Amino acid sequence: MRHHGETAPTAAGAIAPAAGTPPAPSDWATLHRLLPYLWQYKWRVIAAIVFMVGAKFANVGVPILLKTLVDAMSLQPGDPAALLVVPVGLLVAYGALRLSTSLFTELRELVFAKATQGAARSIALQTFEHLHALSLRFHLERQTGGMTRDIERGVRGIESLISFTLFNVVATLVEVVLVLSVLAIKFDAWFAWITLAALALYITFTVLVTEWRTQFRREANEFDSAAHSKAVDSLLNYETVKYFNNEGFEARRYDESLERLRRARLKSQTTLSMLNTGQQLIIAVGLVAMLWRATQGVVDGRMTLGDLVMVNAFMIQLYIPLNFLGVIYREIKQSLTDLDKMFTLMDKEREVADAPGAQPLAGLDQPTVRFEDVVFAYDPGVISTGGRTILQGISFEIPAGKTVAVVGPSGSGKSTLARLLFRFYDIQQGRITIAGQEIRSVTQGSVRQAIGIVPQDTVLFNDTVAYNIAYGRPGASQDEIEAAARAARIHDFIASTPKGYATMVGERGLKLSGGEKQRVAIARTLLKNPPILIFDEATSALDSANERAIQAELQGVAQNKTTLVIAHRLSTVVDAHEILVMDAGRIIERGTHAQLLALGGRYASMWSLQQSDAAA
Repeated sequence: MRHHGETAPTAAGAIAPAAGTPPAPSDWATLHRLLPYLWQYKWRVIAAIVFMVGAKFANVGVPILLKTLVDAMSLQPGDPAALLVVPVGLLVAYGALRLSTSLFTELRELVFAKATQGAARSIALQTFEHLHALSLRFHLERQTGGMTRDIERGVRGIESLISFTLFNVVATLVEVVLVLSVLAIKFDAWFAWITLAALALYITFTVLVTEWRTQFRREANEFDSAAHSKAVDSLLNYETVKYFNNEGFEARRYDESLERLRRARLKSQTTLSMLNTGQQLIIAVGLVAMLWRATQGVVDGRMTLGDLVMVNAFMIQLYIPLNFLGVIYREIKQSLTDLDKMFTLMDKEREVADAPGAQPLAGLDQPTVRFEDVVFAYDPGVISTGGRTILQGISFEIPAGKTVAVVGPSGSGKSTLARLLFRFYDIQQGRITIAGQEIRSVTQGSVRQAIGIVPQDTVLFNDTVAYNIAYGRPGASQDEIEAAARAARIHDFIASTPKGYATMVGERGLKLSGGEKQRVAIARTLLKNPPILIFDEATSALDSANERAIQAELQGVAQNKTTLVIAHRLSTVVDAHEILVMDAGRIIERGTHAQLLALGGRYASMWSLQQSDAAA
């Protein structure tokens, strides 16, 4: 059972940095990064602090009022003043102070809510935009489950951090200062010293033990992230799990992570019990010392019963928030860790970034695409060490309005050409130009806006068919969406479903067949209508009849557009302006279909083999 409102460990703890990695930023550095987002609402921050201080003044006034009322009630039986003091003074004044405390607290929450939510929104949006700006390499290496949890926890951590820091820690410190001042002024300094000593011991003990407990919290967080990532990865690959009958294997993997998490959480709970026991011991000793001093004062005649009531009320009022200091401190540390992990995502360096002062791509009426002596490896270090280089000095041109096809065996580098043209990666040597402008010198957004692609592996959003087609040009009308679907030969299928264009396609489009997904991809590219087209095995998932029909449509769409066709089936590229035959990252043959057949080389062999297979 969790104590004092402790929440279950969330998956955010920082793992000990590996050798050579930069140290984690300090808590103050994380707070410093958060402040500018809050300071956008500075008047709300100032107003919230004023209301917080007002609430604490009202709160401290309650014990003082009780002391006055208790002393004033030392009246003789039947004294008419008793009727005035007790019903009117106690009820009205006490009620007014209690109401003031609640009123100031609610006003503080109301005023500050916009600042908290606004800061959370700004940081989450910047993180989301930054993640989309990172390179393809980052997204291929990331774990989706863990990353989304980092963002989710970071946003939640902002709210918790502000609430606990400003409205718990700072508010408690204000109240402590007020109480100590009252005790020191009205009574002897021993009351203030006893309170201060108890507070100092309590805070020191809480901070030291909580810091020691952090290792167990971090361990629990690490195992929680691992369990979550395994669960998400397994569910995303549901079909693969079923294909290989590995439900039991996946359950065991998940259970192993859950068992490690259980053991780590038990350690965390055990140390929490130690923390709570020590805190209660310090509080009990401090209360006994204060009440002993106050009782002696009453016996000696130095203090009244009202003073005793006030001291007791102060102590109870002061130690109630301190009773949660361990939880508050831990949650603040956890929120700082969560927020730092989100800031770490924001700090991820963009491998592919726009050059300073980059301008949008221009001259796209008739764009010519050129690859000039391009050398590329996914791991840049292998070029200098003689490792595997994907493209080795590739040079070719796609004239404006013409179609160039690239064929060759798997792994020859064909699809890499499309990725480089989209500038998902930067090349190590050579140049890639569009309309005479090197793509590294213009903005990435304008390059990608100018290109449309039908990829070999089509992944759809878990939304409607209409949404996925309209993704090619958000804001397109229904008529335009349907026209693109007709051109992609998928309109009749969509119309035959019960919900038509409102049909949900499922996670990654898994409710559709491979051919249906590919036709949706063709439709959204047709809707985008860019000046440059890339067909990366665009008809690989279609049957022969639909392939011929779609091929005719694609040829019509490619008219007067600069088109790169990456194909395996040679029958789809016979009309290309030029055909490039690639092998092991090099162009080994080039020419028209007729020229390559006449050459009698690799292309002619591939053609003969495919024709034989088709005849069989």
